[in-house]
Amino acid sequence: MSSHDDTPTEASTYPEKEPGTISEKDNESDGIEHVRPANDDAVDTNFQAGVQNIEAVTVTWSMTWLVIAYALIWIIYFIQGLVSGVTGALLPYVTSAFALHSLTPTVGILSAVIGGVTNLSIAKILDIFGRPQGFVFCIVLTVLGLIMSAACNNVEAYAASQVFYTVGINGIGYSLSVFVADTSSLRNRGLMQAFAASPNLITCWLAGPISTSFLDGAGWRWAFGMFCIIVPVVTLPLFGLFQYQYSRAKKAGVISKRESGRTTCQSIVYYTREFDALGLFLISAGVAFFLLPFNLYYQQAKGWRSALIISFLVVGILLLIAFVVWEAFFASISFFPFALLRDRTVLGAGILSFTLFISNSCWALYFSSVLQVVFDLSVTHVSYVVQIQTVGSVLTSLAGGAVISYTGRYKPISLYFGVPITALGMGLLIYFRHPDQSIGYIVMCQIFISFASGVLIITDEIAIMAAAVEQQYFAVSIAVLGCFGSIGSAIGLTISSTIWQDILPKKLALYLPAEELPNLVMIYGDLTTQLSYPPGSPTRLAIQHAYGDAQKLLVIAGTAVWVLGFLAVFMWRDIKVTGIKQTKGTVA
Repeated sequence: MSSHDDTPTEASTYPEKEPGTISEKDNESDGIEHVRPANDDAVDTNFQAGVQNIEAVTVTWSMTWLVIAYALIWIIYFIQGLVSGVTGALLPYVTSAFALHSLTPTVGILSAVIGGVTNLSIAKILDIFGRPQGFVFCIVLTVLGLIMSAACNNVEAYAASQVFYTVGINGIGYSLSVFVADTSSLRNRGLMQAFAASPNLITCWLAGPISTSFLDGAGWRWAFGMFCIIVPVVTLPLFGLFQYQYSRAKKAGVISKRESGRTTCQSIVYYTREFDALGLFLISAGVAFFLLPFNLYYQQAKGWRSALIISFLVVGILLLIAFVVWEAFFASISFFPFALLRDRTVLGAGILSFTLFISNSCWALYFSSVLQVVFDLSVTHVSYVVQIQTVGSVLTSLAGGAVISYTGRYKPISLYFGVPITALGMGLLIYFRHPDQSIGYIVMCQIFISFASGVLIITDEIAIMAAAVEQQYFAVSIAVLGCFGSIGSAIGLTISSTIWQDILPKKLALYLPAEELPNLVMIYGDLTTQLSYPPGSPTRLAIQHAYGDAQKLLVIAGTAVWVLGFLAVFMWRDIKVTGIKQTKGTVA
């Protein structure tokens, strides 16, 4: 950690500058783009209030407070990983409790879409009102979603709770990413992000036993209830720290008091315009209406010819067209930063995030069910296999962050290691996912994928922030990645759900013994019923065979999209991050 980044930088006027002009080649011989910086540690009053506030904090606080802040961030990441791991392990049992196990992806689609696009609105809160204010807003949403999950009585109520929970828990992680970006130099940012996420090395081993203990004891509702209490207790101290440091900076005169001069009505109009409320509604509703029919068509008697399905598709397409028209011609302040995407590095980073999430979502959501039904693993052992990806990605993100900090370059390790190894792991998984294969081969593929994804997650974020240059674009840059990732996740879940709901019942009808065909609907819809048949029995073998056929198509889909991953990294400019100063004051 260092109190100041010694390299000076010149203020950027992005996005007014044309793409590619945010940096200049100071050394033509190495073919790497270097940015010429400037050395000004004063709070930039041209930035939005939230950015000015965090600059005031980093300019005035000490190294001790920086260390305390990172300790609190580490603890919050620990709890976030625990909450995500446990709720993810419980998801198939929640949907199965309502005999709708096949709807596991559908539950996540709406929340994934809304969770992605609302990060752009949260970015607005972080920039306009302040980092702590946006953070506490996400805490409230998370707790509300957990309370709703604990009290739900049907899968529709659970899906509604997941919208609040997903927006909130993803928003907490997103806010922490912005905190880390605000308090670290670009050179060390990958390493600090990896350090902040390192609690996953511990939580991944705890989620399974905790889930098992609740399923065997008090029940899954009490798991959600427990986290309703833990989340605010752990997260609110960081909010208090930043608020305290801001008040100190304000008393020191680093930042002056602001008066808007607006009335209440004028403020409502102002913030509605700033947040582009109509744009947010159009894109959220449009993507949701467009994707949901792919998950709901099989429930309709007429399938794709159903009036409901056709209406959803038409309304979704019209809303998406309306969003583009609104943003292009009528929005005074654009909800989505299209100007940012003129930079090919920014666009490439978004496409890579899209690829990562669509690939993972194509196969990962049914993975725990596959491990239980096909390989006969317990919930605890399933969590161990699933969390291999977490452990591997954390370890390699730490290594990747250290490489970037030392070399200043992020593109080569993505192009020559991250993308090829991911494609290799996914390709091998196509073959080794069959029921007659050893679980060891599945673990091997998981290791390949995890090592590569850890590098890509870090380099993707560094790429977009290196291109965006100024601190005022940190929040929106990370939100853009989140938006691309969430749309990719929603599409991946749609692909997963469509294939699963089409292939699995057909294969079950083909493979099940004749005496079990009357139970086909219950077997298809309930994980507990599937597990009730002993391993080696004709019915269990039939279910495993059907699972294998469906999973093969899911993994093929998840592998094919990596063509986009190669293209995305090729689009990046090779910016050398050691020459860029974006943050001020005492930073890591």
